[in-house]
Amino acid sequence: MAISSKQRAELRAEAHHLSAMVHVGQHGLTDALRQSVDDALRTHELVKIQLTGNAATDPKQAANDLAQALGADVVQVIGKTATLFRENPELERKDGAPPWRR
Repeated sequence: MAISSKQRAELRAEAHHLSAMVHVGQHGLTDALRQSVDDALRTHELVKIQLTGNAATDPKQAANDLAQALGADVVQVIGKTATLFRENPELERKDGAPPWRR
């Protein structure tokens, strides 16, 4: 299920304050990296990914590849930073706050 443009705008605003949780190095999109992103999405739903300067991957292409492989949505790609979102209905929410605000 794709997110609406309004949801995307709200998530972009939320993501502005987040730090990158996953860093893509020179080896690119490895299975271990996909697993790290999958784990981060499962526990936080909204995840920033930083591609290093020497990563041999186009940031937009990398974000789209990861999103497709993990069933997530690309919120935005700015420079070498991508933000992905995947809702986890099983995740416990404290006082209704989203998990990335903890």
